[in-house]
Amino acid sequence: MSVISSFRRRTTTHWALAAMAALALAASPAASATASSVNASDDVGVLATSHRSPFNCGKTFYANNWSPGHNPSGSIDWQSYGTDAINGETVRATAGGTATFDDEGSTSYGKWVQIVHSDGTRTRYAHLATMVRSPGQSMTVSQGTAIGTVGSTGGSEAPHLHYEQRSSSGVVDTSPTVEGVTVSLGQKKAITSSNACGGSTNPYTPEEVCGSGFAVVDEAALGTVGRTYLLYNSGTGYNCVATLKYTSLGTPSAVSAFLEPEGSTRTTDSGSYSYYAGPVKRSAPGTCVRWGGSVGSTTYTSPFEHCD
Repeated sequence: MSVISSFRRRTTTHWALAAMAALALAASPAASATASSVNASDDVGVLATSHRSPFNCGKTFYANNWSPGHNPSGSIDWQSYGTDAINGETVRATAGGTATFDDEGSTSYGKWVQIVHSDGTRTRYAHLATMVRSPGQSMTVSQGTAIGTVGSTGGSEAPHLHYEQRSSSGVVDTSPTVEGVTVSLGQKKAITSSNACGGSTNPYTPEEVCGSGFAVVDEAALGTVGRTYLLYNSGTGYNCVATLKYTSLGTPSAVSAFLEPEGSTRTTDSGSYSYYAGPVKRSAPGTCVRWGGSVGSTTYTSPFEHCD
């Protein structure tokens, strides 16, 4: 089994604040030239990216900016709020960029992800139970892409998400802003997510599931809960089917994919998976195939087709 198979997952105000901060620094005779250049670049860098909550649409969690003693100062501990229990919750990118995955074992961050955003700023997500990539791997993410699930790995006493916003030079923002809400040192605020409120944010693509050389030749929507894909590798004559979930990402639930060359038996991959079912591959050059899949109770079965 491949590594990928084993893992089966307000801007206007910000710009105004950044401009005000820069003007204040420029106008202050007490600020040195060195301090002004470093602090202004760090502040503007952090504020230039608009961040949403790292959780599913509509979920509300407490954002705790502990003070004193939290390491590093200014980092946020996201914790349960009301009936929204955080343990096992899908963790999503608060803004787009390049994500890298790491695992420090039983120390410090445990399983964690860093995302470098287009302006050079960074966010970190730590103590994860699972990640959508293996340590050492990287991937391009959009705002809302699933990157893992909440856990308690590393130096954590209870399930929560450790979250940081850093400048391009690595300085931690001690008053990070998420969903337009600024959480300053010593504050605890309940924040509701507007992240991933529409469309698919599955971190995988059908081409990635099936592998090099495969291209999508057909696809079918499974209502709003997922989509199943038929791919073909013209170099080998193999077909491949993959079914991607759009809901409950990062949480195991029923998904299936199947492929049946005409005149032959059906091959099915069915189980409780976090992101997708498949790849189901069969050699069928010049042969019609029946294909499809399911997410939960929503299914699709094609006729025999794609006979070339």
